[in-house]
Amino acid sequence: MGYLESIKKAVIVFPIIAFLFTIPFILHQYHKYGSINKLRVFIIYSFILYLLVMYFLVILPLPSREEVANMTERTIQLIPFSFIGDIARETNFSIADPSTYLSTLSHPSVYTFIFNIVMTIPFGMYLRYYYKCSLKKTFLFTLLLSLFFEFTQLTGLYGIYPRPYRLCDIDDLITNTLGGVLGYLIMGIVDDFLPTRQKIDEETFEEGKKVSGFRRMTLFFLDGFVYFCLLVVLSLFFKTSLTTVVFFLIYYAVIPYFWNGKTIASNFLNVRVSFPNKTFIRLILKALFHYFYYFVLPICILTIGILVVHNMNLSTVLSIWVYFGCFLMILLFYFIHIFLLLKNGKIYYDKVFKITYLSTIDEKKEKDRRKKDGKC
Repeated sequence: MGYLESIKKAVIVFPIIAFLFTIPFILHQYHKYGSINKLRVFIIYSFILYLLVMYFLVILPLPSREEVANMTERTIQLIPFSFIGDIARETNFSIADPSTYLSTLSHPSVYTFIFNIVMTIPFGMYLRYYYKCSLKKTFLFTLLLSLFFEFTQLTGLYGIYPRPYRLCDIDDLITNTLGGVLGYLIMGIVDDFLPTRQKIDEETFEEGKKVSGFRRMTLFFLDGFVYFCLLVVLSLFFKTSLTTVVFFLIYYAVIPYFWNGKTIASNFLNVRVSFPNKTFIRLILKALFHYFYYFVLPICILTIGILVVHNMNLSTVLSIWVYFGCFLMILLFYFIHIFLLLKNGKIYYDKVFKITYLSTIDEKKEKDRRKKDGKC
């Protein structure tokens, strides 16, 4: 398996890694900036893909345990710059003979040396451009990354194999670290042609002053998740049928009323609800509407389907179609509201309850600034 095959494998696995990373990334962006910047998304996700490709290049191809058990080659090389002797010994390179240059470059000992440098150049570029690392930190982090790769090889993929199936080479540490430093220096040349991290942050904060439809959708699901987690805990102590409704009113009405229009989730996402004259009854009605509209109504649809199946003695095939129709109606119900929210950033009942969602990212920035200055 060559380099291209390793890259192919990484690209195939990347969507899974990206999916697992997406929700924490979205929550972090809304918590820190109040919005999601497209360029930032590209930088972060391309960095993840790049690291994944590097890791696959280190561990692939995976041999069988039997193959590894029968290996007799050495497992570690601790003599620095031994690649120089390998090149001199294994190639016909002569500085006075240009005809030897091409054949030398195509020799494994040479292109492996070059590849180990090139492999970590992007790492140094990412560290300098986005993470604002100094040369010293770039050197250290690249060295640690290379040490991780060599540890992976030396331990036979963390003990999965009975012995290492690739050579742990100190020269790899040297060349990888050199690549990271070169990446840092190269980024110093092209840095002026790219938007700065500060500019990206400023644009993201500016966009975060508005509550987008996607941010509201994130708030809806995060609020629901927090509510149900807390409800499960409360249910261990209060085993009454009213626990669900009462706690729903507490979470979505009482807490926002006394906490300047915030719930636990909205405080994390830097959003608050604004309502006329801070009327408590308005929040109560809104919370009750949400409870029956988003939870009771879908359950009623499903219950009707169950009653139809049981009372009409339908065949197995028809019963499946009834259940499928009910689930489809519920999914369509939520899909329509998500679509409207993403398209307009608002839902029709906002006007009914005179509710407005406001961003508190400026308040957070000011609070963070004051903390940094030691004033609070």
